[in-house]
Amino acid sequence: MRIVSTNRKARHDYHILETFEAGIELKGMEVKSLRNKGCSLDGSFARIEGEELFLYNMNISEFDKSSYFRVAPKRTRRLLLHKKEIKKLIGTAAQKGLTLIPLKVFFNDRGWAKIEIALARGKKSYDKRRKLKEDIAKREADRAMKKYRKRY
Repeated sequence: MRIVSTNRKARHDYHILETFEAGIELKGMEVKSLRNKGCSLDGSFARIEGEELFLYNMNISEFDKSSYFRVAPKRTRRLLLHKKEIKKLIGTAAQKGLTLIPLKVFFNDRGWAKIEIALARGKKSYDKRRKLKEDIAKREADRAMKKYRKRY
């Protein structure tokens, strides 16, 4: 598995409830651009329309050496999931406060472009502050223990 891009803010802004691996329907030179890591997941999200899943605001930059077949960098892309998974998402994503966000884009062992999407609930600002305080306290405790172990 070769990771192309990750959504680093996703785990900070959302509680991840469940993850799914989906294929991406790409056109033209988008695959070559992905292989060159020309991708950004900032502000992107997925939405269910009918019986299909679509990804919005994912930026795949244009491939430099493409000659004539160019597509819009932020176009809507269809995600490929099994019908059972989509039906499950239709039931759960309809709940209030749940959203579908991409976590990472990668190439699997067979060379197919895949995206990991998550069913997530947004965090409140006080949850984010509490998490930051816990991380700082843990880091300081680890530092103190490391100094203690060096002395003895």
